[in-house]
Amino acid sequence: MNEISDYTVFTESDEDTVELGSTFGKCLKHGDVVALAGELGSGKTWFTKGIARGLGISRNIIVTSPSFALVNEYPGRITLYHIDVYRLETLPQLFNAGVDEYFHVGGVAVVEWADRWPHILPEDALKVKLVILDEHSRSITFSVRPGRGASVLEALKISWKT
Repeated sequence: MNEISDYTVFTESDEDTVELGSTFGKCLKHGDVVALAGELGSGKTWFTKGIARGLGISRNIIVTSPSFALVNEYPGRITLYHIDVYRLETLPQLFNAGVDEYFHVGGVAVVEWADRWPHILPEDALKVKLVILDEHSRSITFSVRPGRGASVLEALKISWKT
């Protein structure tokens, strides 16, 4: 069975989005790939800052968007590979940059703008779509497949304040 399960959470501030990311990050394990989608300003980097906290990355380390570097690496309980594929325009550029290699190095890979390159993502990537509702509020939908994705989603549902 290859059904996709969805779970939507609403946040009311950047801090809420970071807190949700932190809760989600605590549910992740080595080898997980998180595919983020959402328009500019929807909170993808705020959510990733939270994932970093959940992975045990020091609060002294500033997590920033890797728009020009393509990949920022952050050491923690689990290494975070924060990837931004927005500027990549062709498949050869993507492969020459080695983006797909980060899906197999054992840390957690978080890919911003993943919806631009869905065909390169692992089938079990954990998809997260952030939607702007108003200046501060966001709708954040998690879409996962059975197996590992379902386990992460269940752990998130148990851990997240409702």
